[in-house]
Amino acid sequence: MKITINATELVQILQVTPSNQNILLIGSHGIGKSEILKRYFTEKGMKVVPFFLGQMSDPGDLIGLMHKDESTGISVFLPPYWWPIDGKPIVLFLDELNRARPEILQSVMDLTLNKTLAGKTLPKGSILISAINDGDEYQITDLDPALVSRFNCYHFKPTVNEWLLWATKEKFDGRVLSFIRHNPNYLDIIASYNATYENSLTKNTDRRAWHRVSDLLQTNQEVDEIVIKAIAGIIGLNASVAFKESLNTLKITARDLLFDYEKIKSNLKNLDLVQFSKLNTEICCFLEAETNIWEQTTIVVANFENYLKWLQKNKQNEVIAHFISEIENTNYNEINRLIFVESPFSSLFITTFISNIK
Repeated sequence: MKITINATELVQILQVTPSNQNILLIGSHGIGKSEILKRYFTEKGMKVVPFFLGQMSDPGDLIGLMHKDESTGISVFLPPYWWPIDGKPIVLFLDELNRARPEILQSVMDLTLNKTLAGKTLPKGSILISAINDGDEYQITDLDPALVSRFNCYHFKPTVNEWLLWATKEKFDGRVLSFIRHNPNYLDIIASYNATYENSLTKNTDRRAWHRVSDLLQTNQEVDEIVIKAIAGIIGLNASVAFKESLNTLKITARDLLFDYEKIKSNLKNLDLVQFSKLNTEICCFLEAETNIWEQTTIVVANFENYLKWLQKNKQNEVIAHFISEIENTNYNEINRLIFVESPFSSLFITTFISNIK
């Protein structure tokens, strides 16, 4: 049985794993493996050295080049360009491990055993992490079971909410965020592999592609047919059609609700339970990402309280229950600050609702 972890659990795994143990992450491309690793170790002050082994034709980039020592007449390997000459531990991130050539995998085998390359040992505390892209759509090399046995293996699958929270913090275009919140099935669509030239060029959505869509939209506020065609070249035809249709559908965003409640309150009655659930999640993500929101605390608190009052007045108990479940089961700090610090009304409202259920 495979061990599956999300983005939060990945960070926790990194925290508890000793540096002398190697980690192997298995997952589709474009889901954030390298970005999470780089951010985590950079914050710890460690340099991350990435290698895309599938694009490496010669092990020299990894282990260095052979050189004759004139004083001894013995051939030795010169340290490669990335070697830590300051003696500080580093993180080697070996991506596309299952696309590497056999001679490169042999060097990796030496690394996994004792953090040694061509007779040179990495500084104490250095960490080795590898990643592979799984699925039939990739051209892969079978890995030696002896090599795999030297890794702690985890299937990495970040949740949609984790991606939305990250994307909100990264200031993704609001139209992309709104679309994925309402259509989470479009975040990652990996087609089954069919070995034809035409199918190999078919575009499908992934998290990296949505980043490019966001960048494109931020320089093109008006979305005309040519912009939609440009987006189709990033995420594929089906997703681009669904995205275009979403632009013409009424949506209420967290920003609308928290800053302009009076303008949108009449539209709340048009939402169904699924849409309310997604709005609840969006409120939590928005508060977590927009840290400067507390500069307008009075407005935010008043509008949030109006939202709760509207739900109560309209007997939307399932929506309230979902909201409470959302804040109980997810690590949102800012929504808890809003409810239990900034808004005594909200705190009393929620605790009373829970008590009545019990």
